[in-house]
Amino acid sequence: MLTTQEKEKIIGDFETHDGDTGSPEVQVALLTERINELTEHLKIHRKDHASRRGLLKMVGTRSALLKYVSKKDVKRYQKIISRLGLRK
Repeated sequence: MLTTQEKEKIIGDFETHDGDTGSPEVQVALLTERINELTEHLKIHRKDHASRRGLLKMVGTRSALLKYVSKKDVKRYQKIISRLGLRK
């Protein structure tokens, strides 16, 4: 689970303007961090199917946000992908 300080740091790194919490960049960054934490959790607790379902929902949400950004602005999409290290 993300602490308030970690969340504020991520928001500060990815915000497009001061006080920005709803832009796709911030949302994708927060989802990526939660996905990474949940992936580590599932490596230990392999039979936690409820958390696995939540992980799949988060991955789908992140995918939809990235698809939206790629349709609106390709350069912005490339910047998000490179900063988070998502596509290889």
